[in-house]
Amino acid sequence: MSIQYLTVHQMREADRRCIEELGIPGVVLMNNAGNAVFKELDKGPVTVLCGKGNNGGDGFVVARLALVAGWNVKVLLLTEPSNIRGDAEVFMNAYLRLGGEMAICLNDNDVREEVGKIAENETCVDALLGTGTKGEITGLLRTAIESTKRLRNIISVDLPSGMNADTGDICGVCVRARKTVTFQYPKMGFKNPYAREYLGKLVVADIGIPPVCADDNQWIELKRRKGEFFKSNRSNLPNNTEGQKL
Repeated sequence: MSIQYLTVHQMREADRRCIEELGIPGVVLMNNAGNAVFKELDKGPVTVLCGKGNNGGDGFVVARLALVAGWNVKVLLLTEPSNIRGDAEVFMNAYLRLGGEMAICLNDNDVREEVGKIAENETCVDALLGTGTKGEITGLLRTAIESTKRLRNIISVDLPSGMNADTGDICGVCVRARKTVTFQYPKMGFKNPYAREYLGKLVVADIGIPPVCADDNQWIELKRRKGEFFKSNRSNLPNNTEGQKL
């Protein structure tokens, strides 16, 4: 079977179908994503670099799981906590309520100082930027990515921060990961030979998005056959439809 690569648009549409039309909550997918990354970590101290988007939310899931497992864990957040919204906020709050340590880095000096505390071979989770990255990276994010160059055990969430997911091109700077845990499908840009040196070992993790969500023809056929379910509120479905497998 050939590997299916998705563009950013295709992956977002698969997410949308899963969440908005099938009714699988986004927090479930985010928790699954973070759990998949956590399973790939070496036991021991871990620092998680979190941005403000869903990628950062995945990072907070990783941090929470590491904390509960009894590991020494710290989050470096590159934005004000008030900028964390939606599903990501759920997992940030859970991590903090469990007593998790977090440093808020709002200037270049803070970033350099905090990243500088990470031992060269310590596990560092890159959850800064997701698949929407395009154009030249500047400012605090650029400083953070440049500061990781000496680190040898970086695990990137979905893709290395600084990589264009569609082309595999580098947006000025890019995290060089030892391992990348990408979700559900590899991204189209991973085909670029130049991207491979930044990806490291690639792990494709199933986070619970049914394959039908990523196949336009199958999706159309599903809605043709099961259209009444898509037109109804899930709470109004007949009892005997619960648990049907797609």
